[in-house]
Amino acid sequence: MISDKMTTALNKQINAELYSAYLYMSMSADALHGGLKGAANWFRVQAQEEMVHAQKFYDYVNTQGARVVLAAIDGPPDKFKSLQNMFEEALKHEQKVTSLIHKLASMAKAEDDHATGNFLQWFVTEQVEEEENARDVLDKIKLAGGPGPGLFMVDNELAARVFVPPPAAGAAAQQA
Repeated sequence: MISDKMTTALNKQINAELYSAYLYMSMSADALHGGLKGAANWFRVQAQEEMVHAQKFYDYVNTQGARVVLAAIDGPPDKFKSLQNMFEEALKHEQKVTSLIHKLASMAKAEDDHATGNFLQWFVTEQVEEEENARDVLDKIKLAGGPGPGLFMVDNELAARVFVPPPAAGAAAQQA
């Protein structure tokens, strides 16, 4: 059983993950509206990943016998200045989520909540990847130098991204 304080914090994280999905769907819509189908795909895949993250937190809270309480999700911005701006905002957002995950891990450690601490380690590792992915695309967009053939090539590369769900916890343990 997890503490009431931890339950509240994990419920807030469920909301943060759902907001992330909402934000990336908004970015996808704006990219699509701007003719950037590859970027729209990239953000749509990112939104799917965030939904998986929310579901993992949801399942964990329930597994611990605590109550999931869903809160309203704030509306994300719906227009962005450019593709570069979208990825700058995506990187900033992922850095914020990393901070939230680290705070949860610190709370688990302070409460001697080893189960939650162990659960959160997957997210600590995942956030390193999330920031790296956004930073890599942002670097490519900067190298492309604005609208033109370079941006066209980056957009085509982003179109190749596909959603790959993470293995189930039991499957990962069996493979190890």
